[in-house]
Amino acid sequence: MTRIISPSLLSADFGNLHAACQMINASEAEWLHIDVMDGVFVPNISFGFPIIEAAKKHCTKPLDVHLMIIHPEKYITRFREAGADILTFHYETVENPLEVIDLIKSEGVRVGITINPNMPVSVLEPYVDKVDLVLLMTVYAGYGGQTFIEESYNRIAELKEMIKFRNAHCVIEVDGGVGLQNASKLFDCGVNVLVAGSAVFNTTNPIRTIHDLLKS
Repeated sequence: MTRIISPSLLSADFGNLHAACQMINASEAEWLHIDVMDGVFVPNISFGFPIIEAAKKHCTKPLDVHLMIIHPEKYITRFREAGADILTFHYETVENPLEVIDLIKSEGVRVGITINPNMPVSVLEPYVDKVDLVLLMTVYAGYGGQTFIEESYNRIAELKEMIKFRNAHCVIEVDGGVGLQNASKLFDCGVNVLVAGSAVFNTTNPIRTIHDLLKS
């Protein structure tokens, strides 16, 4: 089974993003997760195009860009130009998810769809066979360092069955409250990609932590 660690840049030292990218390059992390927040869909504001462009310049790993913004369809081309390799948007923020999926595919980048914990997993069923990944938020989108919502395990199981039923090939990614305390269980439940922010960047040896998460 595919196992990927995608450390979240949101928890890095913003004063030295180059060092954060260099650490990712030297580690076993396969992706770098970048959260884009607009202060409208979520009560926080984070990275824009210049940060993505800078990360692309210094990071050799694919940029896993998570759009927590309204009207993401307006900016797909710009995010691709900035360096996004994967673009994941929230189901809650668009009127026609299929149109946004097709738009992202047309830009030649991988596409993901995500939902917050208060959305039923069933809303994703029409899309799991049309995307490259499904991201289940295991906290509410907006801030790093939140506590993992335990009900998420049931939601992961439901999503896994849905993917199997639809004979889809998307990977399952989870984001929020992920660390050494639950990485093994999440992988065992069928998750393929773990987004870990503070669990990586707030440790004394992030490269070792990434290794331990991956091998847990």
